[in-house]
Amino acid sequence: MSRKWLEREGLRWVEEQIVSREQYDQILGLYDEKKNAIGLLPVLGSILTGLGIISFIAANWQDIPQWLRLLAIIIAMSGFYISGDTLLRRGHEKLGIGLVGIGLITFGAGIALVGQMFHLVAYDTASFIVWGSAGALLAYLYRSRYLYLISIVVFDVAQIYAVDSFRHFSYAGFALMAVLLGGYVWKRQRSNLLAWMFNLSLFLQVLMLFSLMDWKLSWIIPAALLMYAAGDWLRDRSELGAVQAVPLLIVFAIGVGVVLFGDNRIAETEQFFVGAAYYLPALLVPLALSAWGKLRNKREVSSGDWLMFLPVMYVPSGIDLLYLVMLFLFSLFVLWRGYSEEWRMKINLGTVLFIFVTMVAYGKLTWDFMDKSLFFVLGGGILLVLSWFLNRRKNNFLGRGKVDE
Repeated sequence: MSRKWLEREGLRWVEEQIVSREQYDQILGLYDEKKNAIGLLPVLGSILTGLGIISFIAANWQDIPQWLRLLAIIIAMSGFYISGDTLLRRGHEKLGIGLVGIGLITFGAGIALVGQMFHLVAYDTASFIVWGSAGALLAYLYRSRYLYLISIVVFDVAQIYAVDSFRHFSYAGFALMAVLLGGYVWKRQRSNLLAWMFNLSLFLQVLMLFSLMDWKLSWIIPAALLMYAAGDWLRDRSELGAVQAVPLLIVFAIGVGVVLFGDNRIAETEQFFVGAAYYLPALLVPLALSAWGKLRNKREVSSGDWLMFLPVMYVPSGIDLLYLVMLFLFSLFVLWRGYSEEWRMKINLGTVLFIFVTMVAYGKLTWDFMDKSLFFVLGGGILLVLSWFLNRRKNNFLGRGKVDE
């Protein structure tokens, strides 16, 4: 909770006699601002200084003896780690984590520089995996979201490098990312942001595997449904969004792609099509797991999410139109759930989705035959009217004080 927001709203509570002035002061006392002398400017200064040192060394790298190069890498990395840890122990969290992060980046740069010095040829992504694993261990040690995000980026880059340069999928990197970073999210620090980033990275790497193995693209939907079903088994409602948002986002994007670029023969294309005898059972298994989880945790109302996983590609014709209807129904379902659950975030999300799908439908139906000037004028008008109407409906509902923050 922001102290500035509390100060502003608290004064209104006092004026409306919801709380007394003494209670207001006591509440503010629970949210004292941190008296931290080291702020953003020293962090930026340390980063710029580090970059300057690295640039100077890189410019004169060939003229420096090998033993001195190794010593410089070790001193730089150790210096950042030790200074960062010292500052953390003294309570300067931002600058301490920033310096530890620079030490982690220096460690990765050092791996590359040592390989260059001794003319080592990489045939896999082992160096990236070591770098990412070190970052994950540091995230565990300091309970830092910043170090976690650096680690997940390193693992993603490692997988991209493996697929692009060596044409193979790094199962070791995938497994270590799943164990180390997944374990951190679910056991060490519960954070919706980190869980969202982890699930997104996990699914992006699965997409890389699909691409590399030339698997049919329609298998992505059962894979997304399996990840979605895993979320139904979580008891804590606050964790659902982080787990289920990514698969829903993936299948929503597939639906938009089919509407905009697909045609009625999409199921016949060799790149996409999977025989119904294999595809439908693969879809029913995660669907059954999802249904079981919803019944177990009494979340049957969320079954409308299954709309986005329907196998409409097996319909003989009108697939793009069916996907468009599914997108509309799903956006309306999210909007309805936001109002029924009195949840502000879902109301906003449903509003955005409905407006977006409306503009997708408008573009799909009118782009080919309508004059482009008229297209944009009418499109802008529709967007403004829908935005005004839905925001007016939302503000009227919120004005009655019924929606959770």
